[in-house]
Amino acid sequence: MNTMHVEPLNLSKLKVFPLAERKSLTRADEIVIDPDQAPKPCPVKIAPLVRDCANRILEARKRGAAVMLIYGAHLLRNGAAKILDRMMGQQWITHLATNGAGTIHDWEYAWFGASTESVEMNVGNGTFGTWHETATNIHLALMAGALDGLGYGRSLGKMIHDDGVTLPTKEELTRAISADPAHPLTAARADLLRAMNEQGWPSGHIRVEHRWKFASIIAQAYKHGVPVTVHPGIGYDIISNHPVFNGGVIGRAAEWDFKLFGGSVENLDGGVVLSVGSAIMGPQVFEKSASCVNNLRLQAGRAVVNGHSIYVVDLQDGGGWDWTQGEPPKTNAAYYLRFCKSYSRMGGAMQYLQCDNALFIHNLYDELKNLAQ
Repeated sequence: MNTMHVEPLNLSKLKVFPLAERKSLTRADEIVIDPDQAPKPCPVKIAPLVRDCANRILEARKRGAAVMLIYGAHLLRNGAAKILDRMMGQQWITHLATNGAGTIHDWEYAWFGASTESVEMNVGNGTFGTWHETATNIHLALMAGALDGLGYGRSLGKMIHDDGVTLPTKEELTRAISADPAHPLTAARADLLRAMNEQGWPSGHIRVEHRWKFASIIAQAYKHGVPVTVHPGIGYDIISNHPVFNGGVIGRAAEWDFKLFGGSVENLDGGVVLSVGSAIMGPQVFEKSASCVNNLRLQAGRAVVNGHSIYVVDLQDGGGWDWTQGEPPKTNAAYYLRFCKSYSRMGGAMQYLQCDNALFIHNLYDELKNLAQ
């Protein structure tokens, strides 16, 4: 039998384009919700659960427990940045987590004031995701942040908040690598050195002005000192579609963020988890992290994470199943809703709210504000 010979793509030959040439479908100035406006009402069945969620968040914060918001990119694209800014300012959220898409739209809104493209149209002509500034600046942020031990979320948040990064000289990187090859940051230094050579990045301060910071959830988190972790997949995101793409850089940053995510799960006893529009990343990352935390606790003779509440929010039909009664049998279609099933197995009391994500967050903020008065 003849086997097919396959060669990997040479991404260094990709032709990339400036964002100014892309037809962006959404604009920051148009999508961001004013948190002072009264929210549209939630569905009648959902409103009591939102109020219950607000009460549990305030109780959790009084006892010093974590409140973790795990969200998909649509929460950002639906304009929740200013609302989350207020919630973090009140310390009602202690940890944010998102996927790679959540950071790409976040950075594009903050720098370009617009985001989102037609996947169908642009894949066909080979331009989907091949946007120079997006991949370049996110990689630049991750490589600069790595030298300070920062993961994906805090590196990008710092770049947006500070309007740029500062790079060492190539001579400084070379000396540091040579002096201590076994240093934990040697690989990060080598990745940056290679990128500076290949991309022509200069040493010193590189200014990247972000005129729409208000539309960035990640920048607001960095401003408030709230941990924000990013959990991407290699090849999932458009920052792969550029010669600068480096899976090691992304993987390193995501590794550090997974560990930081676990640090918040460690503080989750009596706390709250909000999984908003994250049908895959949220439940998958949470279940692995919770297992790691419980493993370490049991070795130390401590009880596993307990007493937490989980609120899963999505537009999908929940299958007509009452998840407070446990998971359905395999003969019920609801059993195959991963975003519900995984969380229902995580030891806390889980509620499913079929609701628009921005509508939920706006109403939750309104309830918190009223209860806290």
